[in-house]
Amino acid sequence: MRTLSIAAIQTAAVARDIDTTWAQFEAQVRKVVALCPHVDLVVVPELLLAAPAPMLVDDPDFDERAATTIPGPLTDRLGALARELGVWLVPGSLVERDGDVLYNTAVAITPQGEIAARYRKLFPWRPYEELQPGRDFTTFEIPGVGRVGLAICYDGSFPEVARQLAWLGAEVIIQPTLTTTRDREMEVVMARSNAFANQVFVVNLNGAAPSGVGESVIVDPEGTIMQHASGGEEVLFAVLDLDRVTQVREYGTFGLNRPWAQLADQCALVEYPMFGEAKFVPPAWATGSVG
Repeated sequence: MRTLSIAAIQTAAVARDIDTTWAQFEAQVRKVVALCPHVDLVVVPELLLAAPAPMLVDDPDFDERAATTIPGPLTDRLGALARELGVWLVPGSLVERDGDVLYNTAVAITPQGEIAARYRKLFPWRPYEELQPGRDFTTFEIPGVGRVGLAICYDGSFPEVARQLAWLGAEVIIQPTLTTTRDREMEVVMARSNAFANQVFVVNLNGAAPSGVGESVIVDPEGTIMQHASGGEEVLFAVLDLDRVTQVREYGTFGLNRPWAQLADQCALVEYPMFGEAKFVPPAWATGSVG
């Protein structure tokens, strides 16, 4: 059995106080690992360690205060913590400085303290988020377990993101989020839809009040919510059976629907005008023959 034990910490930053937010983050991660030493991976919300102010509060120096290079001093600290505790870390997302350009970037840190993956948010929340968009989809392998894809918040509103991550072999999509607005209800719908349509687990982790409105979810490959948080601080623990992804794709969602098999059979013949002359290429892992 290929299992991934996840702790998703729905928490809030201390607004505009990076040092206190780090201390709180470190204490929470240590507490979670002490409570559940079997945990493989810990994730926190989008931009947590950047300590952003609430949405309606001016924060003119946010970029300069929060920006960090990757790799750099902050990822070194994260690596040391992951190595000490022996866990994978997805520390939300960071404000990454690359020359004169700033990105909203998620990283995955191995239990050995190394950066396994770096993902720049493809779809910043325009016009409110001024950080620049990335260009690449990102997955990483957890040895002996499976492949994980990274997405950030508003990326979930674009079905192409989850579809491409699944095409690349992701069996779990980890999606740090920071949502303060009333459309959180629809983000939960989209998390379920992305899981259902692509037959993957989705870990959509929002910030707690007052940073966000919470309502984090962990969704299984059939689109069913496994865990659903309230609005306050909370930890979602789940053991994900990645063999379940294989099973659902082979036998169908609820024993019925096998979209990847149908894509492998038919969609190479379908033209997609919105993508110009591009055609769908079945992923290497997919098998066809839906009848």
